[in-house]
Amino acid sequence: MSFPIIDTHCDLLSYLARIPGANPYAKDQIACAVPWLQDGNVRMQILAIYTDVKPESMNLAKRQALIFSELLEKYDSDLTYADAGFLQNWDKQNCVGIKASVENAAGFGNEDASWDEIYSQFDFILEKVKSLAYISLTHHTENRFGGGNYTEGIGLKDDGKKLLDYMAGKSIPIDLSHTSDLLAEGILNHIDTNRLGIPVIASHSNFREIWNHPRNITDEFAKEIIHRGGIIGVNFLRAFLDPEVPERLFDHLFHGFQIGGEKSICFGADYFYTKDFNDPDRFPFYFPLVENAGKYPSLLKSLEDKLSPEDLEGLAYRNALEFYRKMKL
Repeated sequence: MSFPIIDTHCDLLSYLARIPGANPYAKDQIACAVPWLQDGNVRMQILAIYTDVKPESMNLAKRQALIFSELLEKYDSDLTYADAGFLQNWDKQNCVGIKASVENAAGFGNEDASWDEIYSQFDFILEKVKSLAYISLTHHTENRFGGGNYTEGIGLKDDGKKLLDYMAGKSIPIDLSHTSDLLAEGILNHIDTNRLGIPVIASHSNFREIWNHPRNITDEFAKEIIHRGGIIGVNFLRAFLDPEVPERLFDHLFHGFQIGGEKSICFGADYFYTKDFNDPDRFPFYFPLVENAGKYPSLLKSLEDKLSPEDLEGLAYRNALEFYRKMKL
């Protein structure tokens, strides 16, 4: 049984922005290269605008937004913008639909930026990419907006509240994938207290109940996302599954279903450029089962006797598709 795929997170844009001579078609360079997406029957791919917390973060984010628009112009025979029309005519698509997101709000504003500069940067990025599939306030570390997943005791800061307020009404989900637990709690409280109506997701996160790692989300937050009608994209990185056991990926997937996520669980593979990574303990980053986006058909095949056809379809694309159809992006 073959289904098309929606994947909610990859770092193709930062690869193209940072690496000299980077090519979106180079299968030997990045696991989400366009030919891998095509081999894996990926019909929609969300491309993250990723930055670290550095003075140049705003320039890097701007460059990635421009690259996103250039991809649509230069490779229009293979890539198309995943707008509302694309989603509504899902079965008729022949290209890979792409949509941008922001991973780390440092891309909107570095630590010294004024709020006029932050608003201007936000509006520029949104104009260039047309819509945003989600925004995460942080990455691993702390920034002016809040605490990342490797920080403790740092929650939602006043600037984070201000950015959430600016997001309200723009149909942009907030992503809990890289938050500290205290930041996730603060985000949910601020949304509810101020009735902001911002959808909540985890674009590329696994379950701490299965593998106890601060990068994974707790069942408490996972169930809150499910309760709010959000989606949870299961991450393929070995470090966040269980570095020694490839089959742990299945345990994470099944756990998502077991806690009530039949309409929420999807894929958020997190393929990124790994060749310049300086921690040898992380290699290989992915198990062979999911080492590139071309592996999706065989992954689905291995799940056929473990999930019902309805659940398999939901996981492959239906859950994410219905979520973004509701967003009307």
